Amino acid sequence: MAALKAPLFDSSGAAKGDVELDAEVFGIEPNIPVMHQVVTAQLAGARRGTASTKTRGERHGGGRKPWAQKGTGRARHGSIRSPQWRGGGIAHGPKPRDFSQRTPKKMKKLALRSALSARASESAVKVIDGFSWDEGKTKNAKTLLSAIGSEGKVLMVLDRSDELAIRSFGNLPQVKLTTPGQVTTYDVLWSNDVIFTTDTLGRAFSASYAVADDDFVKDTEGGEDA
Repeated sequence: MAALKAPLFDSSGAAKGDVELDAEVFGIEPNIPVMHQVVTAQLAGARRGTASTKTRGERHGGGRKPWAQKGTGRARHGSIRSPQWRGGGIAHGPKPRDFSQRTPKKMKKLALRSALSARASESAVKVIDGFSWDEGKTKNAKTLLSAIGSEGKVLMVLDRSDELAIRSFGNLPQVKLTTPGQVTTYDVLWSNDVIFTTDTLGRAFSASYAVADDDFVKDTEGGEDA
């Protein structure tokens, strides 16, 4: 079996050869049903579940029967707060609920490995050999992405110490930033390209199910790990 490789670039976008990928992470057969289940659980976990409506018993008033049961020629009614009345309660409306689904860790691991393998098979995994920029500017990030041919949605897996890179990519709406321990299946499948640094590539699968750090993750889609 040929070794899995990803193109290696410097911070200016110049090619520096290839870097070998871990076959256990980037070279397995993608399990589509597991990826679907994990992504569904992740998106469900991101739902706030705070929608709420009032039933007829929670509406104020309506305790008196509006008119006599018989003899008026009008339909029978017992309360002006029943659902068919304007201002009445809502029948079968939403109530606060927890949408989260339990997902075993082994399933999450398999789904993430499947997503990374799918991207690797499409040559959508790229590696940057560090950042030698003097300052963090969006112009640097745009130039790099253009030079390496990454268009559309990009997932950048950076180390927390890459402050200039974080500052440079932070204002690009099509770029999502994350750390090695925060990579999720949804993020990988959402992106057209997954870009690592040589430092984060080896940790692409470490602590992948930690709670997301909102101060770092630039969540353009609103999804958090379930």
